[in-house]
Amino acid sequence: MRLLQTFQLYDFFDTAVSLFVAFVLGTLIGAERQYRQRTAGLRTNVLVAVGAAAFVDLAMHLDGAGGAVRVIAYVVSGIGFLGAGVIMKEGLNIRGLNTAATLWCSAAVGACAGADLIAQAILLTVFVLAGNTMLRPLVNAINRIPFDEHSSEATYEMRMTIDVVAMPPVRDLLIEKLEAANYPVRDVSVIDRTDDLVEVVATLVSSSVEARELDAVVGAIAQQPGVRHMTWQVRTTD
Repeated sequence: MRLLQTFQLYDFFDTAVSLFVAFVLGTLIGAERQYRQRTAGLRTNVLVAVGAAAFVDLAMHLDGAGGAVRVIAYVVSGIGFLGAGVIMKEGLNIRGLNTAATLWCSAAVGACAGADLIAQAILLTVFVLAGNTMLRPLVNAINRIPFDEHSSEATYEMRMTIDVVAMPPVRDLLIEKLEAANYPVRDVSVIDRTDDLVEVVATLVSSSVEARELDAVVGAIAQQPGVRHMTWQVRTTD
């Protein structure tokens, strides 16, 4: 049998250690994700880490360090597809980026273990766990800071619901008033709501505004005939 000719006890032990280390470290990362009730939990992170370790270990045994480097490149791109599966878009919000990044790091931990860089794999696991746990209070503290529209870089939109027949002149007036206030318009889109109503969305070029100036534009446009509702909003893009 080919197995009897190729089996090497030392190589087998080396593979077992690599896979065991990847399993344990993947369990540590996945347990934290499971506790947080994330989409990719304990089993997913363990399988990613062990799978990456197995591929890299196989390449190391077949083609040495050169083969391992090539396999690692494919592991990185392959995990990108897996991570995309846990990212979900809900309106303007995107969920799952942290989970996808954690999967990516689990693959890196497995790759280190497969390449027999055990100490590096353990160190990376510590950093991953620290990023997902120790930084959480800092994130919550930052999120509680009141949003400052003037100092932030964001996308600003003027939105109004208006009668179809009144839309063209009021839209032109909106653009005119925004440009007069030194807020040029990047794009204007019209969304059909009903047979008689449309929503006009004007996206500004500016990434920082004075709230009172936009409020003044809203006040002037809201008084025009046919305008049912007028407001402006800000959304971050990064």
